[in-house]
Amino acid sequence: MRYCPSCSCSILVIASFLLMLFIPSSLYATEKQDFSGSKSCISCHAKFYELWATSRHGTALQPFSTAIAKQLTAQTSPIQIREATFQFIQDNGEWVIKERTFQKITTHPIHYVLGGKYVYYFLTRLERGRLQTLPIAYDFSKKEWFDMAASGVRHAGDAPVSWRDQTYTFNTSCYGCHVSQTSINYSAETDSYSTTWKEAGINCETCHGPSADHVAVCTDAPKGTTPDDLKILGGKGKFSIQQNTDACAPCHAQMTPISTGFVPGESFYDHYDLTTLEDQDWYPDGRDLGENYTLNTWKLSPCVQSGRLGCMHCHTSSGRFIQVQHPNKACSPCHEEKVQTPEVHTMHKPDSAGSLCISCHMVKTQFARMDRSDHSMLPPTPAATIKFGSPNACNVCHTDKDATWADNYVRKWRKRDYQKPILHRASLIKAARKQNWKQLPNILTYINNPNSNEIFVASLIRLLRSCPSAEKWPAISKTTRHPSPLVRSAACTILADWNHHDSVALLATATGDPVRLVRIRAAASLAGKPYAVAEGTLNQQISNATEEYLEALYTRPDVWTTHYNLGNYYRKTKQHIKAISAYTKANELAPQAIAPMVNCAILHGNLGDLTKANTLLSRAHTLAPKNMTVLYNLGLVEAERGRFNAAEQHLRTVLTAHPDFERAAANLASIVSQRSSHEAIPFVQKAYKLNPTPANAFALAYYLKQAGEKEAATSVLKASAKQWPAYTDTYILLYELAETQEEQQRVLNSIQEVLKNKQLQPEKKARLNSILQQIIG
Repeated sequence: MRYCPSCSCSILVIASFLLMLFIPSSLYATEKQDFSGSKSCISCHAKFYELWATSRHGTALQPFSTAIAKQLTAQTSPIQIREATFQFIQDNGEWVIKERTFQKITTHPIHYVLGGKYVYYFLTRLERGRLQTLPIAYDFSKKEWFDMAASGVRHAGDAPVSWRDQTYTFNTSCYGCHVSQTSINYSAETDSYSTTWKEAGINCETCHGPSADHVAVCTDAPKGTTPDDLKILGGKGKFSIQQNTDACAPCHAQMTPISTGFVPGESFYDHYDLTTLEDQDWYPDGRDLGENYTLNTWKLSPCVQSGRLGCMHCHTSSGRFIQVQHPNKACSPCHEEKVQTPEVHTMHKPDSAGSLCISCHMVKTQFARMDRSDHSMLPPTPAATIKFGSPNACNVCHTDKDATWADNYVRKWRKRDYQKPILHRASLIKAARKQNWKQLPNILTYINNPNSNEIFVASLIRLLRSCPSAEKWPAISKTTRHPSPLVRSAACTILADWNHHDSVALLATATGDPVRLVRIRAAASLAGKPYAVAEGTLNQQISNATEEYLEALYTRPDVWTTHYNLGNYYRKTKQHIKAISAYTKANELAPQAIAPMVNCAILHGNLGDLTKANTLLSRAHTLAPKNMTVLYNLGLVEAERGRFNAAEQHLRTVLTAHPDFERAAANLASIVSQRSSHEAIPFVQKAYKLNPTPANAFALAYYLKQAGEKEAATSVLKASAKQWPAYTDTYILLYELAETQEEQQRVLNSIQEVLKNKQLQPEKKARLNSILQQIIG
């Protein structure tokens, strides 16, 4: 709630961020397609079938069997996880994971296994149709069992989530990349699944499309002939480099689905959004911190940006590395001279590991006991290790040396400071994550530079959402015309926060973008905004994009973020009861989720139920005591309830943690003014310095007046009237402060001058006329 110093009204501040969660979606709407299964390919493609069947794609999910059990070493002692221990044993001839607590023993049968290259994860059936990843997994390299959830912790100090969390539910988080042609069959009424799939693993039709027609036309063709139309989507060079990449991307990206019907050959951004460096799962320089979500680092690669490199250049369709015996051959088509004389480029002996291109440009690191290759193909950047802690190839090999040693060598070997641009853009990400807006000019310059990388541009735009400065809007507006749909969609998302007619015009235009992701982000941002500018065809375009957006929201009804985002839509369109229902559903699915709890609380406050608002925010505070958004809104609710001491304590904590939080300073001024206008002045001065708006100028003048500093108040108001002549409340306070008839007349003359402005909005004109009549009358 934002307190206004001139009256008792309050405005609730609601977070409306679009939350995204990595959730694969079924690659096809299976009921609309005719799939014949991989075995139908054997008669003509026996060799490829055998290569696929034994590949990591073909075995992405397998039924647990005795053959798999024989690959595992015995677990000699149970693993303690929280209050329970877990052990892989054979029980009455069946392999199970046995869970023991002080109260009981539970036996979890193993039904399926995921992975196999580095790690085996095991699935068991739980209540309501859930297939759940069991809490212990098997490491092939070390031949040992380990705590599955603990291995996935990304950041120091974080605690592993429970193995029963939805994060580890196969029906929710894993299925799209481990089985083919899936129907999750989720029932919202019973919160249950009846999930089915056509085939385990990533089958032929996942990449080539439905094959029944292909099989039929080839079967019917005369012996020794090939049909002119093979009735198949991919293969034989039919796809462009980008189409091949987009076919691989859904399973190799931290993405959010916006449809359920991706078909190979179609654009990735017509069906998915991409999480970028606004997420802490990447180092500021873009290197992986969490899982190996290849697409982000791939898009950093100069080789990829050239348009000549695609996934199939190095990999078979079953995922194998083509040049495993001679890795440098993968680079020779473009870098023949360096491949022929590697020692000149690498400064390592030609027959050593240090002269393999991938050793320096695709260094392997490890997360959750799995290797990951850096697909940015950028050279080693030890200076980034020094500044940001990200890995570099030099020290992955030379573990006995430090990054400073490596940095000295690469600077000696290379006259060109190739690390400089990498460090620059990484420093911008780090500054934006920390909300260090002293770097704002450099950030805005970067996002408008046509040579800047799209991942970094999109990331910075998303991070700019927390920047209070209005200086960002012209630069962000320009990015709505960026060649990358990822960047355009990021710009459309953040434009929801700009209450300006230019924002409406840009968003209305963007609803006609050729890419679905951009259209739905524009429609989401337009929700609740007046767009009287839209008529005829444009109005229909907005309506169509809004329908697409609502369809996208229902892509995954079993995930809490779906209902959270739906709640935001209902809130923005003033459907408050529906919004509360959606937020409540989000918390039913994820009781620990803070965002829907906070927004639901604030809506209850807007509807006058401060008790409910306080209950929800107190629960959120218990779950996340260091969450400043929770504490800020709890402070506002406490103030609304008249508990000013508690409100002041909360807001002081917030402002100490975030000194640049203008709204906290402004509201703290309102609260402490209850006992002293003099105490309020430093806080409102801070708010005005952080965000020089006419409202903050008015508040500053108001408190100065209340404190008896009328001359200073008049000075602030005069400067405000000059900068923002249409802000009506300025003239009321100026008139009150005028001590002579001559001063009062000058205020009246100022109002009359503003009224002559033909660009003045009708509501402001009416307000000024009303003020004028009150003063005169």
